[in-house]
Amino acid sequence: MRRTATVAASAAALLLPLLPPAAAGTSADGPALSPPAKQAVAIGRGGAVASVNPYASQAGLDVLRRGGNAVDAAVATAAALGVVEPYSAGIGGGGYFVYYDARTGKVSTIDGRETAPASMRSDSFTDPATGKAIPFPEAVNSGLSVGVPGTPATWDKALKDWGTIPLAAALRPGTRLAENGFVVNDEFRAQTAMNEQRFRAFTSTAELFLPGGELPVVGSRFRNPDLARTYRELAREGTGALYHGDLGRDVVRTVRNPPVAPGTDRVVRPGLMDEADLARYAPLRRKPTHTTYRGLDVYSMAPSSSGGTTVGEALNILENFPLSKADRVSALHHYLEASRIAFADRNRWVGDPAFSDVPTRELLSKEFAKDRACLISPDAALTSPLAPADPRVPGSACSRGTGSQEPYEGPSTTHLVTADRWGNVVSYTLTIEQTGGSAITVPGRGFLLNNELTDFDFTPLTAGVPDPNLPGPGKRPRSSMSPTIVLDEGRPMLAVGSPGGATIITTVLQTLVNRLDLDMPLPEAVAAPRMSQRNRVATEAEPAFLDSAERGALEALGHRFVPAPSTFTPSPEIGAVAALEFLPGGRLEAVAEPKRRGGGSAMVLRPSR
Repeated sequence: MRRTATVAASAAALLLPLLPPAAAGTSADGPALSPPAKQAVAIGRGGAVASVNPYASQAGLDVLRRGGNAVDAAVATAAALGVVEPYSAGIGGGGYFVYYDARTGKVSTIDGRETAPASMRSDSFTDPATGKAIPFPEAVNSGLSVGVPGTPATWDKALKDWGTIPLAAALRPGTRLAENGFVVNDEFRAQTAMNEQRFRAFTSTAELFLPGGELPVVGSRFRNPDLARTYRELAREGTGALYHGDLGRDVVRTVRNPPVAPGTDRVVRPGLMDEADLARYAPLRRKPTHTTYRGLDVYSMAPSSSGGTTVGEALNILENFPLSKADRVSALHHYLEASRIAFADRNRWVGDPAFSDVPTRELLSKEFAKDRACLISPDAALTSPLAPADPRVPGSACSRGTGSQEPYEGPSTTHLVTADRWGNVVSYTLTIEQTGGSAITVPGRGFLLNNELTDFDFTPLTAGVPDPNLPGPGKRPRSSMSPTIVLDEGRPMLAVGSPGGATIITTVLQTLVNRLDLDMPLPEAVAAPRMSQRNRVATEAEPAFLDSAERGALEALGHRFVPAPSTFTPSPEIGAVAALEFLPGGRLEAVAEPKRRGGGSAMVLRPSR
């Protein structure tokens, strides 16, 4: 049921413009909107927002200031991210929305994951001539990789179920931002440069993101009037514009006949989506995953995401060991081993529960975790890839056989957290998969389409073993998104999440271990050097860890480390957390990355002095 408090007043106020016309700042093409001040930590009262971008965080904060609640602010922030972070998220993608309701004390979730078209088969990513998977880059840059978008439906459902304003009001800040423009920063230019060759392969994408055929200039103003018009159409017609209307027809036309640039040498496969696939789409209310950890209640996203089960299983394993900042090496060793084990089980068992019998309850069982903990030695690392265990078969948990590595998963995505004056909280992760998605922009519509269907396993991971994550008609590909809310005696304590493909799980897990076990303040827990063990032979690690004393001590136990991939910047990075914590005395602490992805943006409604 829609929350009724402040509905009329909030809706009326929020229908007013939330952003001023372009003003301060100059660029080659005239005045530009100066970005709001960026800070990684904000403490205060009345509500909070943290995201990767100050324009987006400001949009959410403005909604809170006008009386909106955490859900209203989350949707407004997300819509603004679709403008300023178009290579990570937008209405062409999907995501997972986790909500704590202060009135009821309950956590609820929305599965807004993209779905495969009805004509997709288990071998759709297999080359019939060879029987082998098609090349991954060929799959990414194609209509074949595009799933039915879930983001607009997620926004609409969240607002109708728990918000206080209509979708039209929540879209208004993003609409103004797309129309007036934002200042291009180093990060936006770098991500465009990283995608330049892909973008040039599609006429509509090159026209939008390579203005005049060149990379956008840092300090210039980037406008997206097509997206502003699309947002207005959604505001006017509702999400039916996408799922039953002209916008949807444009999406289908683009998927089935991508606007390939003349002369490109890329192989671009057409997609399978049709208008009936859009009409059938529905976001799903799912029961959240739940486990306890050190006396706290940890809620996250259930399958089709693997985030909640994998983070939860790892925490349950770790609960069998005393971790403390006094012995940091031992704590990190156990963190890596618990993650390795949980990923072995995740790869075997987690998929879309509408198509596979996913043992969610058993994977989160304390008894199963205790049995799996028997694999961890205090003085020796396990060998990957570790075999999975069957959580429904007693006695299988101590198996040390050989398993399969997790497949590639795009490192993009974005995350945001919001809280309001009433104590409601949102943790929301949304994505278009690859940085730049499929690289296909819907002509005249101003947004990129996802390549989420590449999250399916193209072929079975292990011959002869059922794979729950093969493609299928109407199926949701497995995700690693892990939007998480932690309660202490029924009241919110933490909200956390991250982008980063499969490293989302390890980023969220390590942040929780840092905060809850190693007693780091939340900003320190977020900033600490990261490692990501995903049942692979070597653990990916950031440079600050590779240069640390702990590396040598862990290598002596048998751990192997390699640099994390350099995806967004010359420096390897893992994840980009947005988080918040409820402090004593009714204060909120919003926390964003201080440096990763150029640093994020944390804001509170009434800062503490």
